Amino acid sequence: KLQPRGWLLPWGLSAGERWFSDAFNIDTKKPKIIAGSKEAYFGYTVQQHDIGGKKWLVVGAPYETNGQQKTGDVYKCPVTSDTHSNCTKLNLGRVTLSNVSERKDNMRLGLSLATNPKDNSFLACSPLWSHECGSSYYTTGMCSRVNSNFRFSKTVAPALQRCQTYMDIIIVLDGSNSIYPWVEVQHFLINILKKFYIGPGQIQVGVVQYGEDVVHEFHLNDYRSVKDVVAAASHIEQRGGTETRTAYGIEFARSEAFQKGGRKGAKRVMIVITDGESHDSPDLEKVIEDSEKDNVTRYAVAVLGYYNRRGINPEAFLNEIKFIASDPDDKHFFNVTDEAALKDIVDALGERIFSLEGTNKNEISFGLEMSQTGFSSHVVEDGILLGAVGAYDWNGAVLKETSSGKIIPLRESYLQEFPEELKNHGAYLGYTVSSVISTERERIYVAGAPRFNHTGKVIIFSMHNNRNLTIHQALKGEQIGSYYGSEINSLDVNGDGVTDVLLVGAPMYFSEGRERGKVYVYTLREQNRFVSSGALVDLQSYQNSRFGSCIAAVPDLNQDSYNDLVVGAPLEDEHQGAIYIFLGFKETILKKYKQRIAAADLAPGLMYFGCSIHGQLDLNEDGLVDLAVGSLGNAVLLWSRSVVQINASIRFEPSKINIFTKDCKRNGKDATCMSAFVCFTAVFLSAHFQTASLGLRYNATIDERRYTPRAHLDESGERQTQKGLVLLAGQEHCDRLQFHVLDTADYVKPVTFSIDYELEHPENGPMLDDSWPTSLKVSVPFWNGCNEDEHCVPDLVLDARSDVPSAMDFCRRALRRPPPDCSAFSLSFDTSVFVIESSRRRVAVEATLENRGENAYSTVLNISFSRNLQFASLIPKDDTDINIDCMTEEKHPNKKVCNVSYPFFRAKAKVAFRLDFEFSKSVFLQSMEIYLMANSDSEEKESTKEDNFAHLNFHLKYEADLLFTRASSLDYYEIRSNSSLERYDSIGPPFHCTFKLQNLGFFPVEGVTIKLTVPVATRAGNRLLLLTEFLLPQENTTCNIWGNTTDYRRTPAEEDLSRTPHLNHSNSDVVSIDCNVKLAPNEEMNFHLRGNLWMKSLKALKFKSLKLTLNAALQRRFGSPFIFREEDPSRQVSPRAGWSPTDPAALGMLQSSALTPAGRTPWVQKEQPAPGALQSPEQLGAVVAGARSWHHWVQQGKPKPNGWCVGWASSPAAPASSRRRDAQHPHHRPVPPTLWLLPHQLSPPATAADFDALSLQITFEISKPEESQIPIWIILGSTLGGLLLLALLVLALWKVRSH
Repeated sequence: KLQPRGWLLPWGLSAGERWFSDAFNIDTKKPKIIAGSKEAYFGYTVQQHDIGGKKWLVVGAPYETNGQQKTGDVYKCPVTSDTHSNCTKLNLGRVTLSNVSERKDNMRLGLSLATNPKDNSFLACSPLWSHECGSSYYTTGMCSRVNSNFRFSKTVAPALQRCQTYMDIIIVLDGSNSIYPWVEVQHFLINILKKFYIGPGQIQVGVVQYGEDVVHEFHLNDYRSVKDVVAAASHIEQRGGTETRTAYGIEFARSEAFQKGGRKGAKRVMIVITDGESHDSPDLEKVIEDSEKDNVTRYAVAVLGYYNRRGINPEAFLNEIKFIASDPDDKHFFNVTDEAALKDIVDALGERIFSLEGTNKNEISFGLEMSQTGFSSHVVEDGILLGAVGAYDWNGAVLKETSSGKIIPLRESYLQEFPEELKNHGAYLGYTVSSVISTERERIYVAGAPRFNHTGKVIIFSMHNNRNLTIHQALKGEQIGSYYGSEINSLDVNGDGVTDVLLVGAPMYFSEGRERGKVYVYTLREQNRFVSSGALVDLQSYQNSRFGSCIAAVPDLNQDSYNDLVVGAPLEDEHQGAIYIFLGFKETILKKYKQRIAAADLAPGLMYFGCSIHGQLDLNEDGLVDLAVGSLGNAVLLWSRSVVQINASIRFEPSKINIFTKDCKRNGKDATCMSAFVCFTAVFLSAHFQTASLGLRYNATIDERRYTPRAHLDESGERQTQKGLVLLAGQEHCDRLQFHVLDTADYVKPVTFSIDYELEHPENGPMLDDSWPTSLKVSVPFWNGCNEDEHCVPDLVLDARSDVPSAMDFCRRALRRPPPDCSAFSLSFDTSVFVIESSRRRVAVEATLENRGENAYSTVLNISFSRNLQFASLIPKDDTDINIDCMTEEKHPNKKVCNVSYPFFRAKAKVAFRLDFEFSKSVFLQSMEIYLMANSDSEEKESTKEDNFAHLNFHLKYEADLLFTRASSLDYYEIRSNSSLERYDSIGPPFHCTFKLQNLGFFPVEGVTIKLTVPVATRAGNRLLLLTEFLLPQENTTCNIWGNTTDYRRTPAEEDLSRTPHLNHSNSDVVSIDCNVKLAPNEEMNFHLRGNLWMKSLKALKFKSLKLTLNAALQRRFGSPFIFREEDPSRQVSPRAGWSPTDPAALGMLQSSALTPAGRTPWVQKEQPAPGALQSPEQLGAVVAGARSWHHWVQQGKPKPNGWCVGWASSPAAPASSRRRDAQHPHHRPVPPTLWLLPHQLSPPATAADFDALSLQITFEISKPEESQIPIWIILGSTLGGLLLLALLVLALWKVRSH
């Protein structure tokens, strides 16, 4: 049902990764490996042992063979400097218990070992040792105590009980002459003896024969087996005799036979066999009385053969035999008809005798027969604790063996934590046993039950002499099958005699898909309660490691005065195994291991390394505790190395670097010379090494993190040197290193002097404390040149001005207007503004920074600016030697940090510099902000900090750089005859007017409106023009079209326009088109108007010459960031045409010219005219936004009093006729979503006062000359004159361009 720990935790699972040990002071280079038998499982347990100063290693081999039996055994191995150690078997497997029928095969001797440091004895246990009781074998377990000289001293077997067959039986045979035939008696004797379990610890049998006299056939202790007793009984001859002295025979058996080899405590049984009444019957009463006093149980057998053969009444005889037999008679009295019938009562008599089993009230009830005592063991001050995992139906128990006896707690004492209803679960209490010392300095016991409720439990308890327990606390496992509690140990970290931590192993804890194992840590708190404090951390690997299979508390390994811990993981690295060393600190254990030692790093072939660990002694006489670790077939000794701490220091003479006073020359240059004293002291942590020495080497480096050092060593002229020295324990050793400092740009940050040091021979001897520094960095500062207190107080003053002109400056310099006009211009804005001229791309800031106080160290100029600016440059002026270096932070592109004259800005120094910023192409703002601030690491007085910053914050207006041009297909038309009316079908000649707006500037233009006004009729209602199309091929532009709602006459009326020969928006009915303008840099916008002259009205009107002017004006809305330099330029086109009587159908000749702002040459982009016409100005509707390559036509409809606006509709439900025309037109592609014209309530346009305007005009001149023939010479003269003027104009323009 239960196997020993090494087999319960099988040595064979899946492979894991290969890892390497971490360096610490347990030497892994020179381990001592003691080899043994793998078949014997040599190394399963290890214990260090000391006999008179000689060191030994005790090694358990639980599968060792003794003779033909696999008993297990223990080896003693001397710890010497020899490579190989000759181990000697102690032959404890041959130790035999007297008075016990033992079975030693597979008893697992050496499965647990426990050392008693008081007398250097140790205990070796055989938990599967068993003995024979009747027909059963009871595996009670036993241990052998071995003294300091490796000699067996005693057996410890508290669970060993006397068998219920522990009896001394005397058979009293009547050998008188009346017994016949004797052979039948002899057969009965042999048969009954074969029923007995004869052997040590069981039944002993002696035989006496009586007649007239009494003799011993053989004594109780003459034979120790059934075979020998039967052989002796077969040779018993009948003695004969004429008398039957039964009383004498019983008394002889009581007084002598039981004394000859009788055993103390054995049940005394007497079997009397006789065939007649006794001749000394008067003595029977006294003899029976004495037998009762001696607790002799008597069985009496009456053989009636003599009486039956002679026909004698046997009543008196039977009464006498019943008197001899113990009460009650029905259990102790037998009678047979004759000697041959004795064979019939053999079975009944045997059953009656063995029914005595369990009747001894002084014995412990059945519960320890399979206890496997010694499965674990632990030595305490007054005895030994032994785990008995099989006790009480495998719930387990903890037994205690003391010098005054044994303590076996009752089953009931465990019920508090192991209730009866869980008894069949097999808790295995006692799998491991240990103890802790409470804060009251009392020893309290700890035991693990890894199978309790499948998750495991640990109990902390006290044991009393009355066989009761007091369970103080129970700790429970968390995972089924983890075997929580299979390994336990406690640790007094700080050595104050009180337990600090309790450690509980769960080696089969399942994590990350593997049985990695886990070790829980509990800390002792108030009221002697253990509180969970996390778990130890092993190597993070995916393997079955069984971490926590062994937990060993060891004395201070790293010599820091705190006791430490070693944990085994025997299945790591493909079952090669590893151990982990955890260091104690104050009153706890550090959870992260300090050193991991893998078997693979020690020697090839090691397996299950870490299955046992012991470390309590200094095995090699160096004053340090060493480790013994078991593995399959080997025991490994690992030596501790002494730990040394190197205390290093550096001091300088003088203590600071004075760059203002050069006191030496190096390489022909003035320098400041210094000395560094580098000192070392070796401190060995172990008192055993206070006279030791070691070799040390070190590197010294100046300014190690700088590309170019600011100081150099005198010896080599380099920044670095390497030296070696010998240190004696506790004695300081110093080296002097001389160095010098030349001129440097950095006098703020001190010069660093670094040393790195290591042992000369790190592989041997002591090793450096890895928690102690092995490097030192010391800085020697520069003297700052300030007052005696070396406290510099600067006074920084910053001033800055920008070159951006104010509105007043712009008006005077750019517009060249007189002061009164410029004052009005400046006041026209709602706030103080600055103007960015159209040609400007940069902003310059002139600044000065002055230090009116003492040296300012690490002076910094912080520059921040608005998003519409980009930093271009910072240039110092006046050929100054003061450097200003600026850096950009990627996270803050609108900030600059500039170091001013690093490392310090001298007292009374002043620097002027210029900052240049470029305007951003992607960010447009109506303001500009630049913020400058100067500060330093030196502490400036608060009263002088007010002038440390400059803030430039400007509201901006931008001068628009727009090219505004126009072109027309019709400038002049002359009405000559009625034939022209017929040619155009009552509608006059067509016209196509184009207005182009181009943004030639750097900034995007917005907040500007273009307004087109077209005179379409006279005030009397006579139509002049018919508009057919307005086209704006730009996207995202919205226009509103406003028209006069007068219903024009169908038949023209006579109207005299001779007094108003010029019609425009002021004296005629007009159509007005307003469009919002948004132009990116280098973007243009074209406005196209198409229509026809209305010839019917023109024929009826009275005039000689009539001008119709179409006006286009750019207007700046209130708050717009843009201003125009031109006030209101006007441009006209004046073509000339004449009647031709011989060609009445001729319309004339078109000539066009355009005047543009600033003398720029206009250009016109031609658009294909679209068919169809709008019948009224209102029906022209709103301009189509986004109609870049297509036209949108609107149907004829009633005028809408509130105008129309453009909107988008998500449903493509345009009129069918529109969709057809869209599909048929060569310039048209249906583009969803469909554009709709939606009625919209529009506000009236802003008044003239709200705008600054820039306007263009197109004028149509229409004439009606008299019906007279113009002489040809006049026509020719006019033509030649015009050509001459045109040539002169071209020549003048060419000269202007050439200059």
